[in-house]
Amino acid sequence: MESIVKDPSLAEKGFLKIEWAENFMHILSEIRKQYEKEKPLKGLTIGMALHLEAKTAVLVKTLVAGGAKVAITSCNPESTQDDVAAALTRWAHVYAWRGETVEEYYENLNRVLDHNPNIVIDDGADLIVHIHKARRELLKDIIGGTEETTTGVVRLRNMERKGELMFPVIAVNNAYMKYLFDNRYGTGESTIFGILNATNLTLAGKTVVVCGYGWCGRGIAMRARGMGAKVIVTEVDPIRAVEAYMEGFDVMRLIDAVKKADIVITATGVTKVVRKEHFLAAKNKCIFANAGHFDVEIWKPDLEELAVSKRKTRYFGLPWNDYLVEEYVLKDGRKLYLLAKGRLVNLVAGQGHATEIMDLSFSLQAFSVRYLVENRGKLENKVYNVPREIDEAVARIKLKTLGVEIDKLTEEQIEYMKSFEIGT
Repeated sequence: MESIVKDPSLAEKGFLKIEWAENFMHILSEIRKQYEKEKPLKGLTIGMALHLEAKTAVLVKTLVAGGAKVAITSCNPESTQDDVAAALTRWAHVYAWRGETVEEYYENLNRVLDHNPNIVIDDGADLIVHIHKARRELLKDIIGGTEETTTGVVRLRNMERKGELMFPVIAVNNAYMKYLFDNRYGTGESTIFGILNATNLTLAGKTVVVCGYGWCGRGIAMRARGMGAKVIVTEVDPIRAVEAYMEGFDVMRLIDAVKKADIVITATGVTKVVRKEHFLAAKNKCIFANAGHFDVEIWKPDLEELAVSKRKTRYFGLPWNDYLVEEYVLKDGRKLYLLAKGRLVNLVAGQGHATEIMDLSFSLQAFSVRYLVENRGKLENKVYNVPREIDEAVARIKLKTLGVEIDKLTEEQIEYMKSFEIGT
């Protein structure tokens, strides 16, 4: 298929990665069998902007099995695995490579949109926002979209609130089977992996500051503590701050926490979380890593302004082929380290969420796409949560693949519960 990737000769390595992921994505395997028989997506074109790695490829293959034509690019200029991108051209139109410039990134978004998609699958909402700002001629053919991340859902809800959203979008991020597992366990594990991979340092005994105690921050804090770190949480939400405190974490202002930190990890979805005053207060050789979607949480312009010198270090080969650490030297001689260029450390310096975790999230995506098709013309231009029946369907298939059986309420129990309903 017509595609633009960095090196087509890497495809064989990519096929092996995709095969490995498929071996452990049992829910999508079950869905694919169903889609192959029923072809619920026949004749539709799906445009996608997701982190382009092996688990994403398994989702693409599932959608193609359902009858869809797929065009895909990455939702991040630095997260593409070039070997997977090369392999995926067997099933889809692929426009992505690691290390895209901002201009190339938007060129690739446009290449996907040139296929005139009926469904849009997004991660961070760049593709959907770009349609509304620059490619409005496509709106007439779009049935709806799905969004994978907290950041993207926030952007889309703002568009809805302003009356700017022109087609329905399902917030896959808000599904129980997504945020309870993907955001917490997936982000927690993969963020720690990315940091360890980038630095080759131990967490045991170090002081780790986690900025934000949403579901992603919870997972990071939990995993860091499990690795033997002393964990401090910073928050702006008083309820989450109390929750972190009751979970046994130290809670304080970032300006105080950074003075003790060996590692600072952002997971807030907010811009300029770590900025000039925090860099000036940081310990020598403090390490900064970001787990939020955009590279705005650790404010690099301030770090660049404060530094008298900067250099890249810690080079890695496939799938990174890049330097994973940047060293900034300040005027007083202190060294500060930024991981993965301030972008998503779990993908730019790691391999993303675990395969079984993405099996849950991408199964929600596959079912949500079908839901959009089956309800074409019935949905308003709003952001919808994933229907409860889809959430439960994914959970039940997961239990089935695990060989786990659970109880059911008896008819008597159902009637007993109904007796508490209002008006009975």
